[in-house]
Amino acid sequence: MKSGELVEHPASHASKGADNDRELISSLAGNEAGRDRDVAQHTRRVVLASLGVLQGRKEGLKRSRALALAAILVTLLALGPFVWRVADDLIGGENLGDIATQTSLWVLILCPAILAAALFAGWRRK
Repeated sequence: MKSGELVEHPASHASKGADNDRELISSLAGNEAGRDRDVAQHTRRVVLASLGVLQGRKEGLKRSRALALAAILVTLLALGPFVWRVADDLIGGENLGDIATQTSLWVLILCPAILAAALFAGWRRK
């Protein structure tokens, strides 16, 4: 081996040190603050966008639950007179074969079934 290959040239070593010193001084002086600020703002925008998406999903879920609960309550309120009619007819000794009792029973069976089918279809669509 030649002796020149083992020893680094002093000028190349000095230039590496000067580059490192310039980078260190630039970092300490805050010359790279613009780039750091750009990265921070980009990250902030991405996080805020993700937060907006998550909040939108939560609001949609809350709205769906509220509508389902409202539909159930309205159905129960609408079916109340039919329940009363069937209970009154059965307690009063009426026959299940009467047309009014049968109609009330069909309403009591079909309305909740239709509501359940609509709720299931809405849930399945999501």
